Amino acid sequence: MTSPEFHVFLPQMRMDFDALVTRAVTAEASGFTGLALMDHLAPPMAESHDMWEAMIAASWLLAHTDRLTVSHLVLCDSLRHPAVLARQAVSLDHASGGRFELGIGWGSVPTELETFGIGSTDAKVRVSRLKETLEILAALWTGETVDYEGSHFTLKGAQQRPVPTSRIPLIVGGIGKRTLELVAAHADWWNLPIYGLDRLEELRPKTGNARLSVQFMVTYIDDESRRDEITALATRRFGHMTQGEQLIIGNAEEVGAHFAALRDVGVERFYVWFTDFAAPDTLAGFGRDVIAPLTNP
Repeated sequence: MTSPEFHVFLPQMRMDFDALVTRAVTAEASGFTGLALMDHLAPPMAESHDMWEAMIAASWLLAHTDRLTVSHLVLCDSLRHPAVLARQAVSLDHASGGRFELGIGWGSVPTELETFGIGSTDAKVRVSRLKETLEILAALWTGETVDYEGSHFTLKGAQQRPVPTSRIPLIVGGIGKRTLELVAAHADWWNLPIYGLDRLEELRPKTGNARLSVQFMVTYIDDESRRDEITALATRRFGHMTQGEQLIIGNAEEVGAHFAALRDVGVERFYVWFTDFAAPDTLAGFGRDVIAPLTNP
C-alpha cells in the first residue's frame, strides 16, 4: 500500500512573509511533502484582513525551501489569462527545480468576481472558460506554435519557451459533471470535497487516472489537559466550519486513525488546514506523531 502524502494548507493571510516562511520551513522539516496556498482578491469572510497575492507568495516560499512542493487550493481561473498563467507556472517550475504544482478551479466565491468587476459569475461560463484554459496550457507547454479558437480565447501563432522541466502536475477539485470531465481529461490529482466523500465509490470511475486527494480542517490536540481549551478556540475562530466531517478534532492516535481509514480506501494525499494557523509546534508534533507512523509503518 502506497504511503499517503501530507500537505499543509496555509492561507496567506493574518501573517507576514517571515511567519509564512517559518511555517513552510517547519513543515518541510516535519515530514510534510507540500504546502498549498489560496487564491482570492480578498479573504473570504475576512475581507478587512491583510492577504498576499497567490503566485508571489508561492514564489517566495519556493525560494525559501528545498524539497517542499508548493501549490494552491486553488487558483481562480478568471483572475489570469491562460497565456500569463502558463508562463508563470513554467517560470516557477524552472526556478524551483520542478516543485510547483498547478491547482486550478473555476472560482469558489463568485461574489468577489462581481465586487472587483472581473469576468462572469455564471457557473456555466466559468467552467467553460476553465476548459479552454486547461487546453491552452497543455498546448503552450509543448513549446510548439499554437493556434486556438475558443469561445473565450483566441491564439494565433502563439508560442512559449522554455517548456516545463517535466509535466507540471495539475490539481482540479469538485464533483459536478463538467468538473469531473475536466478532471478525467487533464488532472493529475482530483481533490474531492468533503461533502462528496460518501459518494467516492460512485464518483471515482469518472475521474480517469487522476490520483485522489482530500482536504480536512484539523484541531490537533497535543496536550490532553488542554483539549477543551483548544477545541473551544477552534470553534470560536472557525464557527460553522467546525461542524460535522469538515473538522477533525483529536490527538495523534485519533487523527491518525482517521487518515489511515481514508488511506485504506484510496486517498493518496491529505491537505491539512490547522485551526491554530499551523503553529510551528503543531506542525512539528503532527509530523512526528501522525505523519511518521503513517508514512513509515
